[in-house]
Order: sequence, then structure tokens, then C-alpha cells
Amino acid sequence: MPRILVAILAALYLFFPCGAVTHDIPNDVVVQAFVKPQGDRLHLLVRVPLKAMRDINFPERGPGYLDLARVNEVLPGAATLWIADFIEVYENDTRLAKPQIVATRISLPSDRSFVSYEDAIAHVAGPPLSNGTSVYWDQTMLDVLFEYPIQSEQSRFSIHPALARLGLRVVTVLRFLPASGEVRAFEFTGDPGLVRLDPRWHQAALRFVDLGFFHILDGTDHLLFLLCLVIPFRRLGALIPVITAFTIAHSITLIASAYNLAPNFLWFPPMIETFIAVSIVYMALENIVGGSSLQRRWMMAFGFGLVHGFGFSFALRQSLQFAGSHLLTSLLSFNVGVELGQLLVLILLIPALQLLFRYAVAERMGAIILSAIVAHTGWHWMLDRGHVLAQFRFEWPALTAALLAGAARWLMAILLLGGVMWFLQKTFQRLAERAQGFDWKAFAGKFHIGVSAIARSALRDGSREAGRDR
Repeated sequence: MPRILVAILAALYLFFPCGAVTHDIPNDVVVQAFVKPQGDRLHLLVRVPLKAMRDINFPERGPGYLDLARVNEVLPGAATLWIADFIEVYENDTRLAKPQIVATRISLPSDRSFVSYEDAIAHVAGPPLSNGTSVYWDQTMLDVLFEYPIQSEQSRFSIHPALARLGLRVVTVLRFLPASGEVRAFEFTGDPGLVRLDPRWHQAALRFVDLGFFHILDGTDHLLFLLCLVIPFRRLGALIPVITAFTIAHSITLIASAYNLAPNFLWFPPMIETFIAVSIVYMALENIVGGSSLQRRWMMAFGFGLVHGFGFSFALRQSLQFAGSHLLTSLLSFNVGVELGQLLVLILLIPALQLLFRYAVAERMGAIILSAIVAHTGWHWMLDRGHVLAQFRFEWPALTAALLAGAARWLMAILLLGGVMWFLQKTFQRLAERAQGFDWKAFAGKFHIGVSAIARSALRDGSREAGRDR
């Protein structure tokens, strides 16, 4: 009988829960935060939707309204469990101790006080909502003011907001207000890892070298274009002008886009993605037809590199927020990472192609087969991306002073690109002429004679010193 009674009570508990309620995981959660060092304290002001804090039984009244008279007893524990325990703050790479909760309060979704730090801090410290306010618990926001003890407001701070557990997709909008007075805005999805709010130049450089290196390895379209460049010229010496032209070209458009010199139209990104697919198809078909000279190849690499640079800028746009005040350094570091990735691909790709054409298939037939596979893939990409581009309605912009100024800037950029191409052509031509006219056998003979003379002189000097010692 006692066992039967326990089973009945357990079944009633399962079907009629009367304790803490388990809430569903919300789909989209937006977290707003301010970080401000001030004197010997660092203030972290956070706003989180209350529905993101699960497994907490918030007091209710009536038909599911939040009981504002009793909820203040629960808020500090919820803020510690769901926010403070998953945020790490560092001062000069030293992790700070757990924060103190200065203030908590419930806010309505219509509240706009988090537009600025001053309004948000005044709102949190102000009077709470009236106890008679009727609002459902899952339609409210929790505002929390944390305080960390620090050594100096001039220190360099980092933060690791591991708040991804708040929902299926968590977007954190964070604004850092250093002692210098400027505001730096960050926006990231999920867990971004350690975010340096005021990075040094070498910290920003290392981060963007890493981004560039893994971006080129993850970019299938860029790798296929690189494969098309490598297939006809499988010698590293012959590929240097081609890869150099591609690098200079995509660096130009990447930097121009980062400084807001690129067109700001909705149809521009899908157009660039379509042109990237066109570049792959064109280079693959040129490999199939054959007869591509080295000079023509590096010129085509330069032209299509301008297009790929815009593609790099689209992927880099969300990461520029981590550059701090070192924008140009970060851009150049990203390019260094891209080149390191390309070099790794070349080191692996060239020997693989040599082995393939030596033992598996004839060189010309292998080049055609590989290029045909790449062309087939690029063709489907071109059709898919072209379909997306066709959905945008292209309209000619109105003739204004701003448009004319932009056209003048682009005309100057085109002239500059023409000068760069002329300089590269002359440089590569001179290098080729010197390489052809250089007598390597005579140079090797003279080098051998010089080394032998130095060795004989060293032996004679050693013998004299030994004679003096005796």
C-alpha cells in the first residue's frame, strides 16, 4: 500500500506540477550591455529578456501577471545564475573577481533607456515599476548593474560574454565607454570568445592574421579560383607574378571597402558573388582551351582579384569591430593571413598535381578534366547567384553632387589601378629579361672561385697564427 500511494502521488505530481516551472528555450534573444571603467570601479550594465532565464519560478499573480511586489527577492539570484556566472572580465589580462550586484529592476519592452549609458544608469537607479502594473512575466526585461573593483580606469579591458545558453540564437550588443570618452560598439552572435575592448596593435594583428588564414581555407570559391591559376603553371617561380598580382588586387578593393569607398547598394554583394563565380568559370574554360601566356594570366588574376577583394570585405565586415583603433593594421594583417593560407594551399597543391600528371593521367588530359569539373561547379554557382541578383531591381541613381564626387573618386581609383598594372607589367618584364639573360653557369663559377679564395686565405691566416704561438 505505501508503494502504491507513492506511485499515485508521483503521477499526480507529473500531471499537475505545482512547483518551479520549466520554461521553453527562446528562439531569439537580444542582450544589451554597457561597459564603463570609472575610477577604481568598472560598471557592467546588462539588459536581458526575463524569458531567457529558465528554471526560475518568478512569482505571479492573477492570470499569469508578474508579481512586482515580490519579484525583487528573486532577481539578484537570477542575475547571478544566468548572467554573472557566465561573464568573465579581464583587466590587463588578469581576470577580475566576481562582481557585486548594485541594482536590479524589471523594465517593459517599450522602455528606450538603453539608447545611451547615461539614460540606462539613471533608469536602473530610478524608481521601480508600480506594483499595480499588469504585465506577463515573459514580456519583461531584467536590468542589472554589476560593479567590478579595478586598479585603474586607464587599464586595458577584455570580456568573455558566454551568454549563448540564454537562447537558440543570442545576439549581444555591447558598447564600451573607455576613459578617453569615445564609444566603441560591438555586436556578436553566440559565444565570441575573449573580446579585447581596447586591443593593442599586435593583438589586433594576430587576431586578423588568424581570420585571414582560416577564411581562405574555408572559402571554396577562392580555392577553386586558385586551383585554376595553378593548373597551367605548376612551378612556384612562374606562379609568383600571378599570385602577387592577385594579392595586390584584392588588397586594394578590400582596403577601399573597409574605408567605405565601395558602392553601398543592396544589389552590390550578390553582384560580386556572381562575378566571383564568373571568374572561376572563365579561368577554367581558359585552361581547357589552352594557350594562356604567363603575362595574360597575371593580368587576369589582377582583374579578378579586384572582384575577390570585395568578396573578402563582405566576410570581414562583421569582424572589423574587433580592430579597435588599428583598422589599417588589421586589414594588412588579414591580407597576410590570406597569403599564408594561399601559400599553404600552393605547397600542398603543386606536388599533388605533379604526382597526378606523372602517374595517373597525362598532363593535358588531366588539366582538361580538372578544369571541366571546376567549370561545372562554377557554372551552377553562377546560375544560382545570378538568380538571386535578378531579384534586385536596379535603378540609376539620381544625379547629385555626392554622386559626382563619388564618380570622381572612382575615376581616380581606376587611374591608380592602371598605373599599378603598368608598373607591375614593366617590373615582371624586366625580371623575366634579367632571368633569361643571366649566365647562371658563369655566376656559379665565380662564386666557387671566390669561396675557394676566402677559404685559402683563412687557412693561411690560421697557419701564421699557429706559427706565432709556437
